Amino acid sequence: MKYRAVLFDCDGVLVDSEGITNEVLRVMLHERGWSLSAQQCMDIFLGRAVKDLQDQIELHTAQPLTQEWMQQFRERSDQSLQAELVAIPHAVAAVQQIHSDYAGRIACASGADRGKLVLQLNKVGLMPFFEGRIFSGHEVPRSKPHPDVYLAAAAALGISASACAVVEDTSTGARAGLAAGATVLGYCPSGPGHSSAQQLRELGVQLIFSDMAQLPELLN
Repeated sequence: MKYRAVLFDCDGVLVDSEGITNEVLRVMLHERGWSLSAQQCMDIFLGRAVKDLQDQIELHTAQPLTQEWMQQFRERSDQSLQAELVAIPHAVAAVQQIHSDYAGRIACASGADRGKLVLQLNKVGLMPFFEGRIFSGHEVPRSKPHPDVYLAAAAALGISASACAVVEDTSTGARAGLAAGATVLGYCPSGPGHSSAQQLRELGVQLIFSDMAQLPELLN
């Protein structure tokens, strides 16, 4: 095998969630007085943890970002995800093949909280492939674009991050994978919710693909 393990981001790579959570966030920010278009909201928050942009939110809303508001955001997001979430096209078949090819040496390493990750992986049928190998950016000292969550995932697998492939679709996540020393494969389909191929290439991502059906072969 070309790599010793494969580490997947979740949102935008395994599940088509970015548009769903972005709309919940946009509405909730509008309720607080910060009006953004869907594209503006995506541009600011794509690939980022909402809590990491606390200063910007408080500046534009003139209100503190409380734990209660964050909890309400998670609850409203989870309700929408439970109702609307689907897998990224061909992601389930690709993960199943890669899980087999790599004898289970795969993990999901995301900036999202664990509850959201569990909900999403269960909703689209991917949990059996990642059970026990789910890593949340909320449970490490620093979230993406820092490498902590990818370093934690690699360490738990007993494999150096430099021997891992990371599958990412945003600049923030790609920075995290590259900072960990991993080889980053950039998933870049057409449509909103993902960084562009140019943005990923400018960071140093050399392998970019547009269809999850391509991934098993690329990894081998």
